[in-house]
Amino acid sequence: MSRDIYDLIGLAAAACFILALKGLSHPRTARRGNLIGAVGATIATLVVFFYAAEGSSLPLNHLPEILIAIALGLLIGVPAARKVQLTQMPQLVALFNGVGGGAAALVAIVEYLKLGGDAAKSGTEISVPILIATVFTVIVGTVSFTGSIVTFLKLQELMTTRPVVFPGGRFVIAVNLIAVLVCGGWVVNSADTTSVLVLMGLSAIFGVLFVLPVGGADVPIVISLLNAFTGLTVAASGYVLQATLLIVAGTLVGASGTILTRLMADAMGRSLFGTLFGAFTATPQAAAAAGDARPVKSGTPDDVAILLNYARRVVIVPGFGLAVAQAQHTVRELADLLTAKGIDVAYGIHPVAGRMPGHMNVLLAEANVPYEQLVEMEEINPTFGQTDVSIVIGANDVVNPAAKTTPGCPIYGMPILDVQQSANIIFLKRSMRPGFAGIENELLYDPKTTLLFGDAKASLTKVVSSLKAL
Repeated sequence: MSRDIYDLIGLAAAACFILALKGLSHPRTARRGNLIGAVGATIATLVVFFYAAEGSSLPLNHLPEILIAIALGLLIGVPAARKVQLTQMPQLVALFNGVGGGAAALVAIVEYLKLGGDAAKSGTEISVPILIATVFTVIVGTVSFTGSIVTFLKLQELMTTRPVVFPGGRFVIAVNLIAVLVCGGWVVNSADTTSVLVLMGLSAIFGVLFVLPVGGADVPIVISLLNAFTGLTVAASGYVLQATLLIVAGTLVGASGTILTRLMADAMGRSLFGTLFGAFTATPQAAAAAGDARPVKSGTPDDVAILLNYARRVVIVPGFGLAVAQAQHTVRELADLLTAKGIDVAYGIHPVAGRMPGHMNVLLAEANVPYEQLVEMEEINPTFGQTDVSIVIGANDVVNPAAKTTPGCPIYGMPILDVQQSANIIFLKRSMRPGFAGIENELLYDPKTTLLFGDAKASLTKVVSSLKAL
């Protein structure tokens, strides 16, 4: 295969990536966009084999090992993607993102060692731009890898979801960052194998320290940021390898991830710096006591059904609890039943509900919820004053009034869904346990709030049955 044909096929793959991003910008076209992106990635992978087979300037060595690695990746990746629960999708995204960053860093190190050996044999030196690109890839790729591992541990609740801070933490992070930059300069000036390995180790430590201060409610923003980091490392490694397609693909991921991170930070109502390091200056908030005896009003499925039957407008606010219970199909059945009774039904979607960007959109799309019923926060907030019943399903933090009333709390300043303005609030919860941010929700004690305890799917099924009987 000639270089011109190879470049044209690469251009087609890059076009697929661009069309994929366009498709992913709206739920109605997201599935098609995902398929287009998969086709582009397949083309980009396969064309390398045919181009190298012609004895080009990019010889393909170690073919058996490459094929074995691809087979192992398929054996691990396909079953994992098919069996993972939707509640665990954010953790899977974090792991895949980390693996991408780590792979880019390893490729840069291998290429660095190869170039160093070739330079020693020929008596030349590695060009400074290549060294700088290598240093950048190693630093950012390693930070993305270790940072993504920490986000996985937080999302999986294998470690505390609250911010992890310690005395002098800001100074430790600053000193570590300075050490990383100094070591990067050492790599550029010395082109020494030891220096690049030390750089990788320091970057790995910085990745951990970078994510530890982030609280659970802000983890989706960090996932998006680390995804942007991975894209930038891929673009930089493309420069090192002189692979145009990697530069294009990495730049697309880096740019889109950066935009998404900015949008999510705005949705949380604070700067990105405040999201990442605000825990060092925030006022400590005590978690709710396990045996707190404050009175709440609980109800039965029959009570909820009667309330809904006489409503004129109902807003459903989905959250992570809906995903845990896998109740999206039951919610769709309830909404259809209410619509058949002439009741106006809408879904209030908070931009950071769940544990990854677009989590609720994906969840409801799986149940074929009509897209026109999904209403973003800015559009639905003005309508809560005319809403008879709001049904909150596990969306604790994104409706918590503390975001407006409690300075210093982890979510203070975050725009919320104003369900407290509704005439009645139905809150589905398993227990009185605080949300992912680890703080109490005063909305639970509001006289307008009725708590329906239990598994969301089981509770909603009973509500549907009672509503059909009315």
